[in-house]
Amino acid sequence: MPPREQWPELRYDLPELQQLPGQLNAVQALLDRALANGHADRPFLRSDERTLSYAQARAEVNRIANVLTRDMGLVPGNRVLLRGGNSVAMALAWLAVVQAGLIAVATMPLLRATELQSIIDKSKPSAALCDVKLQDELKTALAADPDTASMPMRVFNTGDAAIVLPDSLEALARHASDQATPCPTSADDIALLAFTSGTTGRPKAAVHTHRDLIAACETWPRHVLRATPDDIVMGSPPLAFTFGLGGLLVFPMWAGASVYFPSIPYTPEAMVKLIGQVGATICYTAPTFYRQMAAFAKQHGIGKLRISVSAGEGLPDATRQLWKEASGLEMLDGIGATEMFHIFISSPPEAVRRGAVGQVVPGYEARIVDEQGQPVPHGQVGRLAVKGPTGCKYLDDARQAQYVKDDWNFPGDAFSQDADGYFFYQARTDDMIITAGYNVAGPEVEASLLLHPAVAECGVVGRPDDERGMVIVAYVVLKPGEAADAAQVKALQDHVKHTLAPYKYPRDVVFVDKLPRTETGKLQRFALRQRART
Repeated sequence: MPPREQWPELRYDLPELQQLPGQLNAVQALLDRALANGHADRPFLRSDERTLSYAQARAEVNRIANVLTRDMGLVPGNRVLLRGGNSVAMALAWLAVVQAGLIAVATMPLLRATELQSIIDKSKPSAALCDVKLQDELKTALAADPDTASMPMRVFNTGDAAIVLPDSLEALARHASDQATPCPTSADDIALLAFTSGTTGRPKAAVHTHRDLIAACETWPRHVLRATPDDIVMGSPPLAFTFGLGGLLVFPMWAGASVYFPSIPYTPEAMVKLIGQVGATICYTAPTFYRQMAAFAKQHGIGKLRISVSAGEGLPDATRQLWKEASGLEMLDGIGATEMFHIFISSPPEAVRRGAVGQVVPGYEARIVDEQGQPVPHGQVGRLAVKGPTGCKYLDDARQAQYVKDDWNFPGDAFSQDADGYFFYQARTDDMIITAGYNVAGPEVEASLLLHPAVAECGVVGRPDDERGMVIVAYVVLKPGEAADAAQVKALQDHVKHTLAPYKYPRDVVFVDKLPRTETGKLQRFALRQRART
């Protein structure tokens, strides 16, 4: 943990935040809340193979917790690496780890051995739990270091194979007691290490406590999302990503709702069809996915869906309007950060202002400042600074001093704010393109290009240029049947000139088959910048 003087100020201004106890186990608190509210027999975790009620899930969590502490000999404070896609088994494993007073270190399922090695080196786990289908890369990563080669690993999601895999998590849990005493953790004990999504270089691990998890439930979910026990939640962000962990596990538990995990990978069409088949009422995914889902929403309908949450990257207004036209729903947009755990600026659909992400979430405070940290006038672009009940606490990382300054968190976003308190996203601060003395936000040019009927997806970055400092380069994925020729280049450039200030048009347009994205669907602009430079 960083020195206390490098922490942001943590604010607990709301009455519900002030009531959080000093001794708190987040998973125990969430399960106790569900049962106290009469949800014991209500469905909680759903899949095509099984559905567990809250009471059944608690029994399974207890069994796994007993395996971790009794069979595997883990003690509170040990770190447990979790590797798996979104599934009932992955959710149960995560809950058991945290209930047992251990520290969850969840990893993205598509990571390869070398990437896993970096996370293992940083987090220093004492054991690993891995989906049986994903064990090869993890075994390679563990074997590469003598210190981890003998580390205990248990596989899960074994299905019928559990019978012939006696050391699997499920097989061991079958013989364990369904009664367990949750670890009496302090509210300030660490619950998880969340590795940042889409970063380059050395991985950064954001530390979150049991208090952080419950405090997050009392802010955006309570005041903006407002889920109910009748809601069925589904979505694409991985549980290893805090957007997914909150949206697809922690927040539904707090509301007493249920979560559906599919047995097949999501595609835009599959997600729309499953929304109808499952009766999903809340969906979480990234803007790009909603844009691709829109045509299928028109074709198949959206069933009982009532809330569509967008986060993970900036939401272009063209995508918001496309989805609204196709589904009839106003998108619930939000900006959050792994370092903050979840969303801190957002507005419910009835309070949306076109082009804005939203207003600051109750419990948080946000402002727009200049390079010296001083507030700027309304309408002026500056750096976003935020503070609240959660905040950045990197594990052993000098970059803490870059993220936290003068008690404020700086997520690295350029925003403006209007007189009514609505925040308007401009770009990541490192996505600002300075060309011939003008500041141009790459996402603004992307939003313009997405309005053109030939464009399916696009990414805009700056390329160093001796004459102009930088030139604007657009990487464009065209819709099927559209010509990737010089006439198309001119058409797109003219389109931007007519929708934005002329100096913002892309001087280079490069047609590509696909854009580089992280596993969470976020556009990897750093990869485009590298390509532009070479």
